[in-house]
Amino acid sequence: MGCGVLRFSIWVLLVLNLVYCSRGFVPVDFYYLNCGSSNDVTLGNITYVADRSSSQFLSTPQDILATSNLNSIPPSVDSQLFHTARIFSGPSRYTFSIKRTGRHWIRLHFYPFVYQNYDMSSASFSVFSQKTTLLSDFSPKNATVKEYSVSVPSGDLVITFSPSSNSFAYINALEVVSVPDNLITDDASLFNPSGTIARVNMGGPLISLVNDTLGRTWVSDSGFLLQPNLATNVSNIPAVRYPQGGATSETAPQTVYGTCTKMNSESDPNSNFNVTWEFTVDPGFQYLIRLHFCDIVSTSSNQLLFNVYIDSFLVVQDLELSTRLLGQLATAYFVDFVTASTVRNNLSVSIGPSPRGSYPDALLNGLEIMKMNNSKDSLAGTSSVLPKFSGSKKNVRMIAGVSVGVAISLIMVIGILFLVRRKQKLKRLSSKTWIPISVNGGFTTSHTMGSKYSNGTNISIGSNMSYRVPFAALEEATNNFDESKVIGIGGFGKVYLGICSDGTKVAVKRGNPKSQQGLAEFRTEIEMLSQFRHRHLVSLIGYCDEKNEMILVYEYMEKGTVKSHLYGSNEPSLGWKERLEICIGAARGLHYLHTGYAKAVIHRDVKSANILLDENLMAKVADFGLSKTGPEIDQTHVSTAVKGSFGYLDPEYFRRQQLTEKSDVYSFGVVLFEVLCARPVIDPSLPREMVNLAEWAMKWQNKGQIDQIMDSTLVGKIKPDSLRKYAETAEKCLADFGVDRPSMGDVLWNLEYALQLQEAVVDNDPEENSTNVIGRLSPQVVREFNDTSVSSVAEFGRGSSADDDISGVSMSRVFSQLVKSEGR
Repeated sequence: MGCGVLRFSIWVLLVLNLVYCSRGFVPVDFYYLNCGSSNDVTLGNITYVADRSSSQFLSTPQDILATSNLNSIPPSVDSQLFHTARIFSGPSRYTFSIKRTGRHWIRLHFYPFVYQNYDMSSASFSVFSQKTTLLSDFSPKNATVKEYSVSVPSGDLVITFSPSSNSFAYINALEVVSVPDNLITDDASLFNPSGTIARVNMGGPLISLVNDTLGRTWVSDSGFLLQPNLATNVSNIPAVRYPQGGATSETAPQTVYGTCTKMNSESDPNSNFNVTWEFTVDPGFQYLIRLHFCDIVSTSSNQLLFNVYIDSFLVVQDLELSTRLLGQLATAYFVDFVTASTVRNNLSVSIGPSPRGSYPDALLNGLEIMKMNNSKDSLAGTSSVLPKFSGSKKNVRMIAGVSVGVAISLIMVIGILFLVRRKQKLKRLSSKTWIPISVNGGFTTSHTMGSKYSNGTNISIGSNMSYRVPFAALEEATNNFDESKVIGIGGFGKVYLGICSDGTKVAVKRGNPKSQQGLAEFRTEIEMLSQFRHRHLVSLIGYCDEKNEMILVYEYMEKGTVKSHLYGSNEPSLGWKERLEICIGAARGLHYLHTGYAKAVIHRDVKSANILLDENLMAKVADFGLSKTGPEIDQTHVSTAVKGSFGYLDPEYFRRQQLTEKSDVYSFGVVLFEVLCARPVIDPSLPREMVNLAEWAMKWQNKGQIDQIMDSTLVGKIKPDSLRKYAETAEKCLADFGVDRPSMGDVLWNLEYALQLQEAVVDNDPEENSTNVIGRLSPQVVREFNDTSVSSVAEFGRGSSADDDISGVSMSRVFSQLVKSEGR
């Protein structure tokens, strides 16, 4: 045994000094095992150590060592690893000592062959990393390499093989290797663990583990292209360079960035198509997608401008690589995206020309798709049960002898604990079970909010309208967060329908620890909504930060989102008057945000999915996780990173990263056209000129023919003057520059006027500015509008002019029901 350990240690030193000294990355932990073999195998600069030399890692070294017929192995780079295998007739585990905390790769090599009575193609088994299910009832039929990225604390990493009933497990080769710290950035580190679904070299050949500095394999993209005739390949490997502080050779090798697949558009300057790749994935999982770009085709900067899509979503609009890389061409660049939980078994990635480009072209150099573990801590379709390992017979007898005495003791202890717990519960019921966020009459109180991302982060929130809701109360209201209670899924997490003891319904938004949104959005939502109360803003009832949870509780909006009533669902179509009233309500809410507080509040994510409807179709603006306080009095804008939703983003904000209230106005203008046309704001399945709703609608509005593209259910039901005023309002909202757009108050006035034009003909319909039109409206409309305009927090606090705008939901009543439910 000692000789085996010594021999393996020598190999470790040789590998460390002779292999990795020439590489940019030297892993602290690295294990390469040639399972079932008595000989070492060297592939390139990597030596896979004989299984017998590393048997100290294995819990059951007596398992079967299998050798294949060499003639049955197809030739390949790693075929030498497939000559032998270790067969497990029962649960077995490898235990590796990990010196450095962090992310590690696990690579499992499988090749089924027949050994004696074992036909490995019929094997069925599960594999676990610690408690995470990597494979469940897995039965490889050909040469397969499974790769996973897991975060491992210092100590031991345990990889367990568990045969299915009446079957066995096997492994041909096994790798455990440290991953470079900068390979997965902080904003993409939420996936843990993950499994590689695809690693593709666009426009180039296979890159094997021998040619990749991190031992990865990159396959050619030819098998994934949906329409190969639309694509062509380009290679210019020597031109590739890596930027300082950006992509490195560890991100992807030069042979990936030096080849690309691009549009085959050279023969037609009017080409209008997308190049699309499609991949098979497992439904019910989120995926991290890393896209690698390197402009090896352009001869000068600012030539190549294109769009990138994942499934039907536009994820990168007007990508110009040289701009992002300070004018440098042939420079490596990558970007990461995390998908929502998939419902289909395929995932597509597309590139296509931008309408703003001077010539239609697009390229992609490389692609990686990684599956993220689900809520059951599984990367397989179904979770398996991690087997338990028993000790020696002596230990078993000792445990059996002690068990009887322990059982009697446990019964007594449980009885005592039951009495103590009952006494504590009665004591809790007689005291307060909630803590207001603020108890100082509006002065700020600090609370510690625990989360998946930050434990013990102090958040100061000034409010006396929101309360901390017990987690147990929310569990009861949602039936332990039953999946059947899910009424929506967003970037923050799932939204559940909660029912209080008196039947009052609430919406419970539970943060997903894998979400791209986290503590900052949670804090912003509470800070914003605890300050505001308005008829057309969704009311925050409470929040919960127990047990590392981030949960927000809102009033329940019976009719869901405006988007669901326009397209993509079975909701009944809305009439024109209903749509106008919904837009007016949303405009009132946004106008209050912009003007009803000492400093303007910019929503920053105005879209139809964030406008909710109650049972009476009253519109309320929701989702304030991205909201930001507006500029100071002596400033014109707030400089901040661009956030929002594609299709709704203010192009001026996107270009200059300068945020103003007019950014919300632009987004609302897109919503107005979306309400009129009842179609998605970005639809890649349509012809190029129709993909972007804002551009397409403006084209028809400029021709004076907006009625040609409106929702067919509205044809013949809108009075021309009402339609004209509405379309003009949307057009002004979409002005290229913020200074040319109306204020939210002006937008509201025009929409009110459009409603008046629809309900009754107004004599001498003027063409002048809507600020002059408001005086000609009926007194009722003027009075109703004035009631919604609150000029200061002081007025709102006194309730003088805003009483009618305070939400009709009784926050204290709903909150008390949640607290009582915990008491039960």
